[in-house]
Amino acid sequence: MPINGLEVFYREAGPKDAPVMLLLHGYPTSSHMFRHLIPALADQYRVIAPDHIGFGRSSTPPVEAFSYTFDALADVTSAFLHAVGVMKYTVYVQDYGPRSHGGWLWRVQNRSRG
Repeated sequence: MPINGLEVFYREAGPKDAPVMLLLHGYPTSSHMFRHLIPALADQYRVIAPDHIGFGRSSTPPVEAFSYTFDALADVTSAFLHAVGVMKYTVYVQDYGPRSHGGWLWRVQNRSRG
């Protein structure tokens, strides 16, 4: 999915009208780490697991073209969620997720259900 001139790869499963479970991978992995968890949750949730920029199947622009900061990654994630129409979700994060998305989660705390 194109986001801010970058390609964000994501995995999705479950009913479109179900509550959203957002899975954010850690370092140095990708959404592939959730390959067994996604189907286990998909009967109760719309599960969405994006690859961060620079990871997995998402774009890997050179450092001259993208600022690989936690804020920049959080901004891409926020724009991605807007693009897929997700306003409310429960978030599950790995080691990289809390650090990269702490500020983002604070900014959008009224959207997170847990």
